[in-house]
This record gives sequence, C-alpha cells and structure tokens, in this order.
Amino acid sequence: MPQSLRYAIITPARNEEKFIELTLKSMVAQTMPPVKWIIVSDGSTDKTDEIVLGYAAKHSWIELLRMPERRERHFAGKVYAFNAGYDRIKALDFAIVGNLDADVSFEPQLFEFLIGKMEQNPRLGLAGAPFREGGFQYDYRYSNIENVWGGCQLFRKECYEQIGGYMPLKGGCIDHVAVLSSRYHGWETRTFPEYVCDHHRTMGTAQQGQLKAKFRVGVKDHSVGNHPLWEFVRALYQMKYPPLLFGGVALGLGYVWAMISGKEVPLSPELVAFVRREQMQRIRRLFSRSSKTSHANTANEQRLNSAASSEAKEAIR
Repeated sequence: MPQSLRYAIITPARNEEKFIELTLKSMVAQTMPPVKWIIVSDGSTDKTDEIVLGYAAKHSWIELLRMPERRERHFAGKVYAFNAGYDRIKALDFAIVGNLDADVSFEPQLFEFLIGKMEQNPRLGLAGAPFREGGFQYDYRYSNIENVWGGCQLFRKECYEQIGGYMPLKGGCIDHVAVLSSRYHGWETRTFPEYVCDHHRTMGTAQQGQLKAKFRVGVKDHSVGNHPLWEFVRALYQMKYPPLLFGGVALGLGYVWAMISGKEVPLSPELVAFVRREQMQRIRRLFSRSSKTSHANTANEQRLNSAASSEAKEAIR
C-alpha cells in the first residue's frame, strides 16, 4: 500500500449487537484494509464487545477500546468516544482518518475507491459515501454533493486537525458542523455516490418516533445557523418523503420553535455567516436553473406551436 494511502478508522459503538457484525463483515472484506480500526465501545451493556472481540482475535488491525458506561446519553458522547479512539492511533503512521458508524454495511471496494479520490485531489479534505435507508436514498442530481453523511466520513489528517476535530455538541449536528468547518477552512468536501452505505437503523429513531425525530432535526438545523429562507425550502422538500407532508411540517416547526425560544447557536458568528452565504448562493442557483428551464420549455412550446401552425397552413393549401 502506498505510504500516502494509509488510513485508520474509528467507530464509536453503543449497544450495537443487532447491527455491528454487518459492519465488521464489510470491513473485513475490504480490498484495502486500514492500518488500524479502533472500535470504541461507549459503555455498551449488550453483546457488542463480545462480537468485536471475536473478530479482533482473527484480525490484528481490529482493536476494541472499552469506555465506562455513561448515565447521560447525548450526541457529544460520540465525540468523546471518537477522541479516545483518536488518542489511541495518533502515534501511528497514517494520512487519513475515518469515522464509521457501527450500523452500516457496504461493498468491498468502498474505502479503496474513496481514498483513491483523495489521492487524486490534494485539496479534498473530507470525503464519504451516501447512505441508503430502506427505500430512501438522496438523489445527488438535486442534493448538495458537498455535504458528507456522518456515518461514513474520511478526513485528510491535516484537515481534521485544522478544524480542531469534532465539536462536542450535545444537541447533535456534530458531523455536519465538521463538514462546514472543513469548507470554511478552505478544504473541499464531497460525497461520491458511486458506492453506497446501507444504514440499518432509521436515523434519529433510536429513542423517538419519526415525527419527533423530524422536529429535532429542525431544532438542530437552527443550531448550525441555517438561514430561515433555506429552512423553509428544506421543509418543503422534506414533505415528499415519509412521513409524507407531516415530516416536512415537523421539521419546519422544530426550526421555528428553536428560533422563537432563543436556542443557542454554538457556532462562531463567522462560521454562521459562511453557512448562510453558501445557502443563499445555492438558492439563487436553484431559481436560476428553474428560470432557465422554464424559458427553455416556453421556447420549445413556441417552436412546436409554430411548426403545428405551418403544417396546418400547408394542409389547408
């Protein structure tokens, strides 16, 4: 393996006995294995540790790191677990560090492909693959290819350290803030839809129903400084996905509730300004494309009507 392509993976895991073996099987099958894969058991009380130890006994690059059980459950716990894993590997020789969820499965070529893309582009600081969940998958012809799903994120080591790693936000959006921070510091970020991760637990539903999960997403959107106009468009877009109509409404209500409640936006004013500038640029591009499409359709209709009129005249003659 070329020196520049060496990578390490960290997987925070808490009570993942139902799905983690799917992730283990996917990693063991990789055409390019990591130099080290640290699975951080974040106070698991089920058979997660036992399953991991079974694979670690057969593959020297897999290691289980056990964290004490936490009474309080919040999103910042994932960052604390990831940091513990990073401390374990930072003395190793690697160029790329990945964050991988413990409830996904994927094809054997995934990491070789992603790291190949990072090797081709030295400014690509963060890369990943999209997720598929049941019958849902984002269509990246219309979704932002620069956003990288948190369940599979590969950072160039310099990028990860420049942004200060993951921000321990108890309310969530940890992965998204890392993407925004990477772009703010001048790095490119990109999702490559050629390969897909199958996500086996419905996002945001570990302890809540779908509508409540959507509401909480809206609250988190406010916490990362989303522009109100952007959030309105996002809520409209989400209405076409299950739960139909109500999901988008719940998302919008979560954002509005957080805004009128004066919920804290923990990001720096500079990063919030950067986020909103990007969002308004995307909205302008969206309406510009829609306007061009509308003009093109009108022109086509005029040509068709003109042709039909000519044919009619010829028929009369």
